[in-house]
Amino acid sequence: MLLQCTFRGEDCYPVNFSTIYTRYGKCYTFNSGLDGNPLLTTLKGGTGNGLEIMLDIQQDEYLPVWGETDETSYEAGIKVQIHSQDEPPFIDQLGFGVAPGFQTFVSCQQQLLQYLPPPWGDCKSTPIDSEFFSTYSITACRIDCETRYLLENCNCRMVHMPGTSTVCTPEQYKDCADPALDFLVEKDNDYCVCQTPCNMTRYGKELSMVKIPSKASAKYLAKKFNKTEQYIGENILVLDIFFEALNYEKIEQKKAYEIAGLLGDIGGQMGLFIGASVLTILEIFDYLYEVFKDKVLGYFIRKKRPQRCQSDNLEFPENPTSPGVTPNHAPRAPVTPSGVTRTVSDSRRTCYLVTRL
Repeated sequence: MLLQCTFRGEDCYPVNFSTIYTRYGKCYTFNSGLDGNPLLTTLKGGTGNGLEIMLDIQQDEYLPVWGETDETSYEAGIKVQIHSQDEPPFIDQLGFGVAPGFQTFVSCQQQLLQYLPPPWGDCKSTPIDSEFFSTYSITACRIDCETRYLLENCNCRMVHMPGTSTVCTPEQYKDCADPALDFLVEKDNDYCVCQTPCNMTRYGKELSMVKIPSKASAKYLAKKFNKTEQYIGENILVLDIFFEALNYEKIEQKKAYEIAGLLGDIGGQMGLFIGASVLTILEIFDYLYEVFKDKVLGYFIRKKRPQRCQSDNLEFPENPTSPGVTPNHAPRAPVTPSGVTRTVSDSRRTCYLVTRL
């Protein structure tokens, strides 16, 4: 099946692949970090700096289709899922297809997603409660839930499910396991409710394809692998997976309203409205004071005003004498004022008489 494998331009071998069972059966994981194999890394982005494999899908070994069933498959090719080492594969739900007769280029970009726990978000920040997985992920949650569901309803597990329980027989697969799992996946949305983890790694993908083999290379490949040109066109595919660039995209969920901002806004609004209220009250007191001063104090001021002068002229007595003194001359005639000036104050209205003799 594996005709050629290179990673960063160097040959890779079947030892770099780990066997894993999925609902599709026996699959292989490259660079899983299991079985004591060190993790492989790349130092550059672009084609030729990632994984490139050539596969023979061997359509001659496909089971013939005699009728339509729930498990009938009409396609030819392979399914691939790109995931982190901490996340188990869920290839029947999350995989993408690669067709024979084409070279498929998969450009990847790592994405780090961070969500907020309640009450701001709805992610799961607590460890997974499972006897099969140590790290929480949506895939681990789904597989754990499906395993428990089949153990409760069929008393067995499928071959790809974790655990040490009895594997379902072919009769149990047909009569119980497959119908129960299909019902769980398609219709029962209440039993397996898996929340999004607060921290997760995802790989964005861009796919492009070119036709292989070319007319110039068909005879060479047929001779190299001892196959016919028709067989090469129907069964051979090349998959090239690489990073677009050695960077990552971080998507972080943030709080729309911090507690400090909320308290600051509340304090600012309270300060604004309380300040406006105090100013209004002071203005009311000022208005009442003005009314009191104008009405009440004005009344007492008017009440205390002096009366108008009885005469505007000064009169002298005709015979002024002092006690015990006898005048030696004739009495003087009374002097009539030649001019009188009167000034009246508006505030107190007091008469002032000025006489020039």
